[in-house]
Amino acid sequence: MSPTQKALFLNKKFGDLVVEDAPIYKPGPGEILIKIKATSLNPVDWKIQKYGIFIEEYPAILGGDIAGDVEELGEGVDEFRKGDRVFVHGQFVNDRSSFQQYTLALASATARIPPSVSYEQASTLPVVLTVSYVGLYNENPHGFGLTAPVSEETQGIYGGTPIVVLGGASSVGQIVIQLARLSGFSPIITTASLKHTDNLKSLGATAVFDRDLPASELVKEIKKLTNEPIKFVYDSISSNITQETGVELLAPGGQLATVLPVTAKVDKDKSAWLILGMPRLPHNIELVETLYHDKIAGFLEKGIIKPNKVEVLPNGLAGVPDGLARMEADKISGLKLVARPQENL
Repeated sequence: MSPTQKALFLNKKFGDLVVEDAPIYKPGPGEILIKIKATSLNPVDWKIQKYGIFIEEYPAILGGDIAGDVEELGEGVDEFRKGDRVFVHGQFVNDRSSFQQYTLALASATARIPPSVSYEQASTLPVVLTVSYVGLYNENPHGFGLTAPVSEETQGIYGGTPIVVLGGASSVGQIVIQLARLSGFSPIITTASLKHTDNLKSLGATAVFDRDLPASELVKEIKKLTNEPIKFVYDSISSNITQETGVELLAPGGQLATVLPVTAKVDKDKSAWLILGMPRLPHNIELVETLYHDKIAGFLEKGIIKPNKVEVLPNGLAGVPDGLARMEADKISGLKLVARPQENL
């Protein structure tokens, strides 16, 4: 194997994305080296470039969604073999991010890709899966504090409890809907462009309302579906408008989860949590490792969780900047953009 690989570097804060050589890393104890076959793009990637957030050391390699083959095993890793198909949530560190041909990961936080799932499909999952799962199942103030559906005994236990997912067609929204179905929530109410209605209902949504419906009208429509108080609203968009809608929908004692900082005024008898889906935050580690290492492959194999639709970008890593520009321009809806780093050769 060559000692170098191709990687897409953000050359400086607010700088340009350029393909350059990078070293191929050596896995340490408990780690694996992954040959990345597919990586998907996320809004945080263009926001890091534009706003200079999260990253302090440059040049930096971005990207958090990793799907590929196990290339090399570190000391003590015995649950994987070279050639195993895997996916994992990366980190904002150059040797653990995804816009490159090889990266490192902890074996304890890595999931197998079932035969029925492609590399491209698997690569749509990690970032959105982690933030969705943490938001639902981590303890306050990191999430709603619900019981995770990791066994038959803890699946389906929220029957008769409504949940609202704002932005159901977003990548996060789609995963939240599916996890809510696994946990038994009913009804599962979501907002989206109505062209996504059939797909969202296939994922578990009970009702899909137009995303432009005023909050007052949405409240009326929800009351037609359930007399139960709305105690859980997951806002996968988290604009100021959607946050205000979420707060208005909540009953006293209710909780709002957001994926961007909370900007709406929150009543004293309600709570709002900013969900940080970073896999190695201390309060996330156990929850995330159990999900990836032990559970998600089975959920995928059984069709309980379905990956997002995919558009594959041309030109490998060199195609990523154009994809990020399309995302920033809000030209992507109902699917994820995926790059194949090995095509950059």
